[in-house]
Amino acid sequence: MTEELTPPPEVVAEWLTPFLNFLGNERRYSGYTLRNYRQAFEDFWRWLGTAAPGMTLSALSPRDARDFVIEAQRRFGRRTLHNHVSALRAFYRFWQKHERVTSNPFAGVPLPKLEKRLPQFLTETQMRVLLAAPLRLLENGGCDAFTAWRDRLVMELLYGGGLRVSELVGLNYAQLDLESGVARVLGKGRKERLCPLGRVATAVLGKWRVEFARDTSPTAPVVVTVKHDRMPVRSVQLMLKRHLALADLPPDLTPHKLRHSYATHLLNAGADLRLVQELLGHASLNTTQIYTHVSTARLKEIYNQAHPRA
Repeated sequence: MTEELTPPPEVVAEWLTPFLNFLGNERRYSGYTLRNYRQAFEDFWRWLGTAAPGMTLSALSPRDARDFVIEAQRRFGRRTLHNHVSALRAFYRFWQKHERVTSNPFAGVPLPKLEKRLPQFLTETQMRVLLAAPLRLLENGGCDAFTAWRDRLVMELLYGGGLRVSELVGLNYAQLDLESGVARVLGKGRKERLCPLGRVATAVLGKWRVEFARDTSPTAPVVVTVKHDRMPVRSVQLMLKRHLALADLPPDLTPHKLRHSYATHLLNAGADLRLVQELLGHASLNTTQIYTHVSTARLKEIYNQAHPRA
């Protein structure tokens, strides 16, 4: 990246930083999402410097936005392109509300259709194997008790409560009701929801709180490192990869796939779609409906294996 194509400090200070501060402080977006929004802006700025040198952000037209999308298709996959344009659309919408631009050039820009991808998830048998992995590692001398129970707790909360990884690492003791087995979670857009954690996750949480937690005051983090600092998202990701490898499960699965597994297993067992929407904290039912496709695919698989006329 050449210096002249990097957003200059004054552009970052005047345009990008207020937008990212709004997303982080008001909308409560995760650090991972903020990083992606920053990358989308920086890529757009580089394109602007080569395709339209001297053009200001406030002078961009819908035609310019379409030109950017056409060129970006050569460099990005469709999903990445959609994410970048979504970030830029939000950027211009923010400044339109603050009357710094008169219109949003990305508002109606056409995008290539996304290929439909079903979310990856683990089967119930695979989940049992994964959840047992930390204590099995402890029995074999591969880790200490603190690490084993912390890792077990992380996976039980992700799967038992359907938490996003950002919600998990942000969880404090004040948000827990161990007696009823419920966590009060602040999700996307500062929307609060109640998450039943399940009998097993609640039991693991109780053991962790009594035997391993150093600080259980209301503002103390639930999931911590060996130094008892709040556990970063990246550490959760690396921890999961370690246990997936040890359990001989697909190594490309992420913590979010445990949330996919949670939703899929609920629907497979007959849970109402709107209930699952509420539990996941989805603003739109359309977001939740993708799991019905997964469930239908599973039903067809069972039918094909078991029915004599299949």
